[in-house]
Amino acid sequence: MAQNASFSEHYWTKGWVVVEGLFDPKETDGVARLALEIIEKEYIGVEPGYLVDRSADGELAPRKLDDVFLRDALFRDFILAPRLKEYIEALLGDKPLLFSDSIFMKPPRHGTPKPYHQDNFYFQCHPADQVLTAWIALDDADISNGCLRYIDGSHRRPIMPHQAVPGEEYYNSTPPIELIDLGKESLASVRKGGVVFHHAGTLHTSHRNESDRWRRAYASNWVINNVTSDNHTLDGAYFKREEFRRMFV
Repeated sequence: MAQNASFSEHYWTKGWVVVEGLFDPKETDGVARLALEIIEKEYIGVEPGYLVDRSADGELAPRKLDDVFLRDALFRDFILAPRLKEYIEALLGDKPLLFSDSIFMKPPRHGTPKPYHQDNFYFQCHPADQVLTAWIALDDADISNGCLRYIDGSHRRPIMPHQAVPGEEYYNSTPPIELIDLGKESLASVRKGGVVFHHAGTLHTSHRNESDRWRRAYASNWVINNVTSDNHTLDGAYFKREEFRRMFV
């Protein structure tokens, strides 16, 4: 495993870190293709919102696919790759346990923005230092197509109050803009097959896709065995399900 001190130092100082080349582009292409096939079947007749967006020309466009792990063995083999889990274990300090996942999609010239937020506002998991997201780039992600943006060091502060975004109350909440120090914003550009790891308390966002390219990513959420939640986040965790438990032994 090609880790070094700067990998962990960057993560714990900034709240996020990029590792390039963890997956072969052929692997990511297969995952992206299957995810798109599934969501295209599912969003037929679905109103714009959680799963789909409406593009500028009025057509529906895929936005998100949840519970990816449950849908196909290809996804399970991909996300449980030992090389990914080794990096997560290095950051969390113990055996990583997958509790949820999603594939996010920003189609060319579309893909709506995701406002600034902290994952642990939703997860309510403790201790927060043992909760992270591994965001696997299924396409090159850069400033033009909506790469992740972070507020450096925001994971070292308490979770901020979040307010529901008007018209998007079901799936988007964000802190008041005056509480976000945009002077500390950094862009996490990453190539296809690379991974961005971020702490559950790190403020992050992504802008609209302004390019002619896709921006898809497989976001997986991980804890270790001692983590608890104040809500129902971990009740249906994959590692707790009888049919999958052996995968996390």
